[in-house]
Amino acid sequence: MRNRVLTVLTGLLLLSTQAFAQQKTVTGRVTNDQSAPLAGVQIQVKGTRAGALTNADGRYTLSASVGQVLQFSYVGMAS
Repeated sequence: MRNRVLTVLTGLLLLSTQAFAQQKTVTGRVTNDQSAPLAGVQIQVKGTRAGALTNADGRYTLSASVGQVLQFSYVGMAS
């Protein structure tokens, strides 16, 4: 029985390290159709609360797992 518990715990430990290994840092730059940077664009990892905002240069950095989808949202004024 003790051997079985140790085997299960070892398996869980190995699986949990694999899950963390799949987390990646995603970086990028958001621009408009004239290649000007867009500040204040919200980038959200779909289905989570994780996200980021672009800085004045339109750049962002966030963590996401392989296969997750990023959603971009921007509210601006037409001129």
